[in-house]
Amino acid sequence: MEIALGFIIAIFIAITGVGAGSMTTPLLILLIGMPTKQAVGTALIFGAAVKILTTPMYIARRQVDWRAFKFLMATGLPGVLIGTLLLQGLKSDLLTAFVGFTIVSIATINLFRFSNITRNDRTPWLAAVALPIGIEVGFSSAGAGALGALCLMNMTTMVPAAVVGTDLSFGLVLSTVGGGIHAALGDLNVPVLVKLLIGGVGGALAGGLLASRLPSKKLRFVLCVALVILGCNLGWKGWTDYRKSLAQESQTQETVKK
Repeated sequence: MEIALGFIIAIFIAITGVGAGSMTTPLLILLIGMPTKQAVGTALIFGAAVKILTTPMYIARRQVDWRAFKFLMATGLPGVLIGTLLLQGLKSDLLTAFVGFTIVSIATINLFRFSNITRNDRTPWLAAVALPIGIEVGFSSAGAGALGALCLMNMTTMVPAAVVGTDLSFGLVLSTVGGGIHAALGDLNVPVLVKLLIGGVGGALAGGLLASRLPSKKLRFVLCVALVILGCNLGWKGWTDYRKSLAQESQTQETVKK
């Protein structure tokens, strides 16, 4: 199952720039039953590996805006460090709910990309929005692809291919740094990661070749709708488990008092 997941997710990442954390984390939790912190760390490392394979294709085609990339990195990198540290202080069930509802919010916001918008070059403003995006990536592994692409679409005049290429480059650095910290803290499932990567290599190469041929806008729309559904399921699961744990703690305390 993990190999198939890796292949499918990698194709979406390569074509749309979205899915590394937003798609991988909830699937690892819901389908495999992986603990939330471990799922976030594994998703970040997997996303970094896939982007290492796909980003050079966009660089070779000169579809990365390095000026915008510099503004994103200026505050995005400190943000991912902050987000990773924030993650360590939350209970697992509550964290699962937060990650789920965060993914719903990001996917819903990203759907606005499909409406008609007036596009002006406000590239320096990217530094202001990259900090919360970095925090979100470190906290939930989601955000670099969906929110990063959304900001690039609204604040620059890039063509869609350049948006994806720049977003992938930004996400590559954040995923590598955030995933490295999670791995150092022990939040990594190596056996599952290896299987994901086996499928992800083929998916990344296939997606990179298909990126210029498939309608990435329509694929992104479908992916965002799917992420809303996944996020809702994940958020509900986390919230339900959290309430059950509170009820169990309350019963335990009453038993002790008696």
